[in-house]
Amino acid sequence: MKRQLWMVAMLATVYFMSACGVSKQVSEAKTFGECKYDLASVDSVYLAGIDIREFKNIKSISDFDMAKYPKLGLALLRKDIPLDLRVNIDITNPTRRRAAVNQIEYKVLLTDSEIFNGYLSRLIEVMPGTGSTRVPIQLKANVYDLVSNNDTRDELINMISALSGKKDADPTKFVVKVKPTLDLGGKKLNYPGYITFEKEITAEMLTGVSR
Repeated sequence: MKRQLWMVAMLATVYFMSACGVSKQVSEAKTFGECKYDLASVDSVYLAGIDIREFKNIKSISDFDMAKYPKLGLALLRKDIPLDLRVNIDITNPTRRRAAVNQIEYKVLLTDSEIFNGYLSRLIEVMPGTGSTRVPIQLKANVYDLVSNNDTRDELINMISALSGKKDADPTKFVVKVKPTLDLGGKKLNYPGYITFEKEITAEMLTGVSR
């Protein structure tokens, strides 16, 4: 009888601790949604494997010299033009509570056209009163459809010009959407809706290119 009572007490304790743990994770994810976000910088930018800074003098699609950039010409023929870059997002926690999630879903739009999407699966925690926490996210996409579409081509060229370091590039912007996700016993619990912020892309955002 005593053994049975002990087992019941242990199970109740485990259940209570588990429930408290879930409640804590949900609270930390909610606090993550109350944080402030900024796209601080961009680096490691490559178009079809070519350092983006080589395209500083590009003003239109006709300025791309396929003889000078055979990789880009081959990418066009294959209809697969990879754009690789890393964005560095600064997150600030204005509350008095710890903010934390173990996964975020992200989408990055060039004005109204979605370019990148995916998941960053690692613990991200932002403590209160400690300044900003930097979260680097590696992005990769095939931008052939943007190049071949008259409605999006100019925006893409403007973005390439800005990221190449060209000072007088026409303004364009990234719209970033993030959705925190919790993994609770193998089940995904998504934050309701997306946290959305935007940032104009400028030459000053480019911090360098490295591999």
